[in-house]
Formats: sequence, structure tokens, C-alpha cells
Amino acid sequence: MENMYLQKGKIRLLTIAILGSSSLTSLAEDLVPIKQMDVVSETTESVLQEKKMVNGVVVDATGMPVIGANVMEKGTTNGTITDMDGKFSLEVDKDATLIFSYIGFADQEIKVGNQTRLSITLKEDAEALDEVVVVGFGTQKKVNLTGAVSSVTSEAFENRSVSNVSQALQGSMPGLNITQSHGYLDSAPDINIRGVGTIGEGSSGAPLILIDGMEGDMNRLNPQDIESVSVLKDAAASSIYGSRAPFGVILITTKKGKSGKLSVNYNNSFRWNHSINMPRQADSYSFATYFNDAATNAGTNGHFSPEHLQKIKDFMDGKLPGTGMDPDPNNPTRWADTYNTGYANTDWIDLIFDKTTFAHEHNLSVQGGSEKVQMYASVNYLGQDGFIKLNPETNQRVSTNLKVTSQLNDYISVNYNMRFNQIDYEKPTHLTDGLFSNLSRQSWPTLPAYDPNGYMYEYATHALRLRDGGRTTKKTNETVQQLNLVIEPIKGWKIIGDVNYKLYHERNHAENLKVYNHDVNGEPYQETLGGANSSISETYKQEKYLNMNAYTEYSHSFDSGHNFKIMAGVQSEQLWQDNTSGSRLGIIVQGTNVIDATNGMDSNGQIVPPTVGGSYNKWATAGYFGRINYDYKGRYLVEGNIRYDGTSRYRSDQRWRWFPSFSLGWNMANEEFWEGLSEYISTFKLRGSYGWLGNQNTEVWYPTYLTMPIGAANSSWLINGNQMNTASAPGLISTTMGWETVKTANVGFDANALQNRLNLSLEWFTRKTEDMIGPAEEMPAILGTAVPKTNNTSLRTNGWELNVSWRDRLENGLGYSVAFNLSDAHTTILNYPNHTGTVTGYYSGKDMGEIWGFEVIGIAKTKEEMDAHLASLPNGGQNTMGTNWDAGDLMYRDLNGDGKIDWGNSTYADLGDMKVIGNDTPRYMFGLNLGADWKGFDFSIFFQGVMKRDYFISASDFWGASGIWSSTFFEQHMDYFRNDPDHPLGLNVDSYYPRPVFDSGKNKHASDRYIQKASYIRLKNLSLGYTFPKSLVSKWKLQNLRVYFTGENLWTGTGLTDLFDPETLTEDPAGMMKYPLSAVYSFGLSVTY
Repeated sequence: MENMYLQKGKIRLLTIAILGSSSLTSLAEDLVPIKQMDVVSETTESVLQEKKMVNGVVVDATGMPVIGANVMEKGTTNGTITDMDGKFSLEVDKDATLIFSYIGFADQEIKVGNQTRLSITLKEDAEALDEVVVVGFGTQKKVNLTGAVSSVTSEAFENRSVSNVSQALQGSMPGLNITQSHGYLDSAPDINIRGVGTIGEGSSGAPLILIDGMEGDMNRLNPQDIESVSVLKDAAASSIYGSRAPFGVILITTKKGKSGKLSVNYNNSFRWNHSINMPRQADSYSFATYFNDAATNAGTNGHFSPEHLQKIKDFMDGKLPGTGMDPDPNNPTRWADTYNTGYANTDWIDLIFDKTTFAHEHNLSVQGGSEKVQMYASVNYLGQDGFIKLNPETNQRVSTNLKVTSQLNDYISVNYNMRFNQIDYEKPTHLTDGLFSNLSRQSWPTLPAYDPNGYMYEYATHALRLRDGGRTTKKTNETVQQLNLVIEPIKGWKIIGDVNYKLYHERNHAENLKVYNHDVNGEPYQETLGGANSSISETYKQEKYLNMNAYTEYSHSFDSGHNFKIMAGVQSEQLWQDNTSGSRLGIIVQGTNVIDATNGMDSNGQIVPPTVGGSYNKWATAGYFGRINYDYKGRYLVEGNIRYDGTSRYRSDQRWRWFPSFSLGWNMANEEFWEGLSEYISTFKLRGSYGWLGNQNTEVWYPTYLTMPIGAANSSWLINGNQMNTASAPGLISTTMGWETVKTANVGFDANALQNRLNLSLEWFTRKTEDMIGPAEEMPAILGTAVPKTNNTSLRTNGWELNVSWRDRLENGLGYSVAFNLSDAHTTILNYPNHTGTVTGYYSGKDMGEIWGFEVIGIAKTKEEMDAHLASLPNGGQNTMGTNWDAGDLMYRDLNGDGKIDWGNSTYADLGDMKVIGNDTPRYMFGLNLGADWKGFDFSIFFQGVMKRDYFISASDFWGASGIWSSTFFEQHMDYFRNDPDHPLGLNVDSYYPRPVFDSGKNKHASDRYIQKASYIRLKNLSLGYTFPKSLVSKWKLQNLRVYFTGENLWTGTGLTDLFDPETLTEDPAGMMKYPLSAVYSFGLSVTY
């Protein structure tokens, strides 16, 4: 029977790669052991069980009582906890089976039978003692680790209503820094390990992400397929991966099947997303009054006349009909310019954005098998709606996973994994970062959204083109095939081979449609502010990635207590990329939006050549690696790694480098002198490591090679009426350009105490990045071209990490846990060519994130106060900062005592009145997880945040008034200086903001008064669930049934202005306003058959 089972498993393993997921059903049927297929008759008759009292004591191997051990009647919620003497008493059914469990010990099941008194000796859990962590090309016992490694299990992804894996990992481990700068449905968070890695031009400081040993995008994964995640943080842990991993590695291991009866799990999540931290639109009257104040303070006439202001007020009071716009008196068939005459009261944020959207996720998984062949398969679907109301965006992800593990015989095992995922993202073409900037500065509330005839009307508000201007779709799919062969010819010696292949396709389709306003008579005419032409654009990208690993390892333990393990291997990677693009004007028939259905004509009827492009790129790496591990009785630990790496990105003389690392550890808890403490502290380990790596992760794949710039039909001259093709001389490149080098030292301490209930880990590290590409040295202009850049820059990052957890169960059956992690990193630039010496840019000795600015005494509440302040500055006052100082303006402090306020030369030799007023580097990042369970109920709450961060915002999104066409006014800006008791918005001399002034930045210079406290604490997740008793669900032919409620991003505590979200706080040319993050409320169930 066993041979018959194995034979069928072999056949299925070979055919599944060919037939794909369609063979899952038949495979699942064949994986059911034949000996389990006998039909068992069942009775529906209920039998009333006879009850009896059972007493006993629970002790450990030394005979000491185990306090708080859990005693449960199997298949029920009936249970108790042992007392201070290890004793218990419990009334159970006559034929009951009792389960005894305690943290750090293996569970025991005892049939009661005729016994009324039990004596139970719990044995230490070998799995807990031998807990392994995934590391490079293998696993290691956690207790024997000498490198800096953090890990989480699948529990980190349970009960999380998140869109991708990165969101679930945020705050879960110290040193893993994850930030999300946008809330777009397709946006992926930014990730770094231990802070800034490089500032080299064209270099990437991102970690290497490996999924089952193969590089991949973890945000395409189904989070529920993940078994564990390990983060390798120092050189000793990551150096085995060489130049692809100078700034750490994230190792993701997906679930695999387990032997036993086939089980099927279905779970779902229904979610309601609510946007958070969106600015609030001010009413039109307040807006117009503010704009007039800004103009008056600048010495010009207000944009809104008294008659216009009154009309706005009357409309808001319901005294005027219509939508807030009138015909143009000079052209009665057209509407008047709404910027000059509009009197509506439009909330553009409410018009464009939904407050609540819906999403749902469904997951189906199957697993099981025999001792020889196991299978795990899953299918996951996630559907999301976005917050854009006028032209909704959607995101759909479908992912499948199949993993088959087979032990062909005592010496050979074959493992196969296939993953497929597809993501379809669709959005309005005009949903770009620029939309948010324009919402801030162009979408005045006085502008009407609809004309009196009911047609949407646009005049630079972007709403119409957002709704009617076309859609953009991005379709991506990825297929991954992985084959692993393990041969163990003798015990302890393994030969391992991996072949990993990935095929990725991406297609982007963008349609840009004409949009139409309507005149007074309801006749349409084209609105051209967003562009007069219609067009179709297509881009296509294909990537093929091949990775092969071959390595061997041998381990042996001597009776004397000496243990060693050696490994050596070779790795190769190749990636091929094809890019094709095309764009053409003139959609012939709207609705048939493909390039073939365009005529190539612009709005004036002129033929415009289509735009086409294409490229073919490839890169390759190769590496030889080795590792040796040694320990003596688990006391003294030694590990050495070596990697010889080559990359195609550099020239032959710079192509290959050696990268070694070395680490030591001492676990005092295994020393003989520790025996008296071993009952309480099982691990007390000191460790240290040092190593260096090279960074070949460049954004430009071949930075040391020149190509001649060419252009097609782009000459500035005509020949026979046609533009000519062009070519130009390339610049210079330094032949010495090569690797960045990353050197890391790490010191750590680990302790486990009280039967592993308490776990503590501390890390201190320093990481130095040398030979980064920086600015070129200055050379005489006679060179005739730009000076080539070279490796001339370095920085150092120092930091520390803390991870502490406690887990226990009380006598009343309540289990609880607390986990806290805290980390910090700060970076100093050691060498950087700065020819001008200015401190506002990079310079040698700079702390990354420095904010230079001025001290502010306060806002002058009266003209006399301002005059007195200026009089105290006899050598120029504040004239370099601005002019026309008055009440409501800032009074800057003269720090250098020279009788004037200025920047000096902005160098260390002459700083003027500037100083460091803050630092925008996030510091002291933390995560706090609290959990509890009791009689089937489970509860968890997770907080995440940053304890220290400063931020200065120069954008008009924050300040409000700038130029009239680039100003913003939200409700948050209402707190501005007004010293007129009769002001329409009221007197406000104790304001937060100074008086608004158009076309002046005098009050907006970086200063300590307006440094934002961007630290925050966020209730990242809250979960409450209930698992039904097995005695109940078994009657429904189920193995498990759980229902739950979860919430994400439910509360945020921060000192930051509520104009912005502390997580998305990044300043870019498009402004500070971003697509919002969301609070998520969800419920679902998980059922296992």
C-alpha cells in the first residue's frame, strides 16, 4: 500500500508542472492515504457521559511543581490551571482525555480511564529548545546564532486586514523600517534595514528580498501563504549573499504541506476603508476673506470686491439660486470666468473623494499527504475600491501557490514550488500626484462644480478631466517555478541544487480623452486647459530571471561536545528585460481606445508622428561562497563566511571582489558554573560580528559604460522641411569607478528566562559605507565638458535595537503575551566634496536629516512691538529676510549679535543667525503587541510609531498664502493673525500662523516656531476573535471554525498638524497633500474542513 501511494505521488509531482492548478483536485484526492479511505459508520445518537472528579499534580523533570500549567479536557472548553504546588482538580467525562501544556514544555495527552489521581511529568519542548531560524542557504538553531537576525512567524499575518506583506511587517521587528508615502491602491511601502545605507549617486540602499530562496516582490505574495520571515541585519548574517545584500536581507519562507489527513481551509475578510488625515475645505467666504487679507498685506487690491464677497455670503445663506456662476455679460452664451466671478461654496475634497470604500479578500488552501509526499496549495483573491468618487479606481489581486515536497527514498528528496499572481490596477488617467497639488492651489471653493444646467463644469479644477479624461490600466502577472533537489548520500552530508525561474509581464494602457464643458444653452465645447489632444499610450515590459544555486554542506558532532558544519557552493543570477512603448494622437471613435483606432492628428488637424520606443537590457552576477560553523557544547560559537562575487555592471578590472565576515558567541548558560541558574535562565549569550560587503545595486545598470546620445527627428533645423536625426558626444566617465564597500560591526546579547516565558535581545551596530559616488572634483573649464564623477564619499550609521517579550498563562486559564521592540539609527556623513562649503547641503561631518533655520521670538502683536524689535537690529534689521514688517509678522532672533538677521554665507565659517533647529530622521521606532486568549476568545492590540522626528514644511499646503495662483486655504489655516476687532472672521492676535502675505516668503523661513513634531503612535491593529469548541464544530464535520473582527489604523496620536499624516510626511514637487491612508474595519471567518 505504501509503494502504491508513493508511486501515485511521483506521477502527480511530475505532471503538476505541466497541467498547472487544474490538477490540484485530482492531486488532493491521490494524497489521501488509501488506508484512511475505509468508510466508518457514524451514529447520531447522543450519549450522556458520566462525570467524575480527577485530581493530580504536574511536575518537571527535576520534580519541581509546574505552576500555572494548563489542563484541558480534549475537545471541550473544560479546563483548569495548576496551583502553587502544581496540583489540579477537574471534573471530566468518564472517557475523557486530558491535555497538559505549559510554555517551554511539550504537550502531553493522558486518557483518564479508571484513574482518579494523576502524576504528570512534563518534558522540555525539544522544538522550543531547538527552534530554528531561516538564514542564508539553510537554517540554524536560534540559540546558536552569532549574527543579527530577527524573525516572525505566520502569526504576524493573522488577523491583519492589509493589502500587502509590507504593511503587516511594519513595526514587527526592530531595525526593519517600513514607511508608506502614499495611500494609492497600487503603492508599495519603502523599506530599509537599519536606516540610511547609501547616498551614492545612482545607488540603492534597499534590502535583498528572497522568497523561498529566490529574489521576488513580497507585496505580490498572498500574506496567508507565509510561514516565517527572517531579517538578516549584519554582515555576518547577510554576507553569504554577497554584493546583492550589502544592506540586509529579508528571507520569506512560504508554507508547505504536512503529513496527515487532507484539510481544506477557507477564510475571508470583508473590509470598510475610511480615509484618514485629509484636510478640511474652508467655506468660500472665509477663503475669499483670507485671500483679500493676503493681498492687502502685500500692498495690492483684494481679488474679491465687496460686492463679490456679499454675493458669496448671500449664496451660502441660501439667498441666491443656481450653482454659483453667471453668464459672461460680454459673451452671454458662455459662462463668465469663475475665478473672477464665481460665488459657489464647493467642497472639492468631498466632491472628488469618497469617505468610505469596500474591499474583500478570500483565501482557500488545501494541505496534507503521507510521510513521503506532502502538498500545500492555495488560491487568494483581493478586490479593492479606491477613494476617487468621480471615476473610481480598482485593484484586484489573484495569487495561487502550489508546493509539493517529496522524499523519493532515504537519500533523495525533490521539492517543487509554483506561484502565479496577477494584479490589475485601474484608475483615472488624471489621478496623479499633480491632482493633489492642484486641489490645494487651484480648486477654490468659490468655483462651482456644476453649471445651472446640471453639467459638470471645469476651469482648472481638474474634476471634469478626472471624471471624463480617460482611464489608465496596469496589468501585471508573474509566474515563478522553483525546483529543489537534496541528496544525502551519508548522514550529515547534503548536496543541494536549486533552479529558480521567474517570468514577469507588465502592460500599461493610458487613454487621454477630450473633455467638454457646456455653454449657457447646454451646447458642448472642448475644454483645453488639460490639453487639446486625445491620445493612446501603451507600454510593455517583460522580465525573465534565472537563478541557480549548487552547494553542499556537512555537519558532524563529536561525543566530546565539539560540533561543526561546513558549507560551500556557487550561485548565478541572470536577468533579461525587454521594454516597448508607443503613443499616438487622435482617437477616432471614443470608446474604441486602442492605438490602431487613432489617426495621428492633433487638435489642429496636423499629422504628428507617433512616439515609439524600446530597449533590451540584461545583467548577471556570479558568486562562490562558503561558511563554517563551530560550537563546543553550545557554549562557544564561531562562524565564518566568505563570498567571491562578480557582476556584469563593472569593467573587467573592477568586476570581482572578496567579501568576508566573522562572528563569535558565548552562551554562558551552558557553562558548568551556570547550573544553579539554568532552571531560571536557559540562554545568556554574548555575540559579536564584523564583515564587509560590496554594493552593486545601481539604478543605472552599467554606470561605467558610455553610450552616444541619439535622437530621432528632433533637430532644431530643417532640411527639405523635415527635422533630422541627431547625435551628440557623450560625457566623460571615470575608469576607476567601482564598488561601494559596506563594513559592519555588531555586538549582541540574548537571554531566555523562566522556561522561555521571558525573551530579551539587544543589539548595537555600526555600519560604514565607503566609496560612494559623489560630486566630481573641480577642474578648469578648459576641460570642455562635465568632470566625471567617481568614488569619493563615505558615511557611517550607528544604532541599537531592543526586543523583549513575555508570554504566560494564569491559573484561571487566561493566556497573555506582551512583545515590545525599539530601535534607533542615525547617520553621519564622513566625507563629501562640498566646494562651496554650504551647510544646507551634504558636507563632511553632517548629521543626516539636519534642519537649519532661525529662532523666532514670536509674532509681533502690534506695529509698535515690531518697530521696537527692528530698532534692536541697527545694522540692517530683518531686511535680508523681507520688507514691510508689521504687526502679524515674525520677529527673528539675532543669534550672532551683529545687529541684523541673515544667513551669512551659510557656511560653518559664517552661519549668520542660522543654527540646527531639528532633524527629520525618524528616531526610536517601536512596536508594541499585546495579546490574550481565554476559553476560545482571542484578543490582540498592536501599536506602532516613531518617538522622535522633526519636520519643516515649506510647501504652500502648510503655509496657505503664497502667490494668488499657488495658494491654499483649508480650515486648518483659519488660525492666522488678525488684529482688527471688526474683522469678519474675528480678532485673533494669539494665532498660530502669521499674517498672510502674497508673493512673500519673509514669514516662511525655516524656524523653530514652525518645526513640526512628527513623532507619532498609531493603533495599527486591533483584533477580537472567537474559536468555536471542537466538540461543537466536530458535529458539523469541521476541524475548526473561527469568527473575528479586526481594525487597522484606528487611532493616531501626534503633535503634527492635522493637515498631513505622519506616515506620508514627505515633501515633493507635487506638494504635501497625498492620497490618503485608510482606517480599516473588517470582519470574517475561517473554517477548516
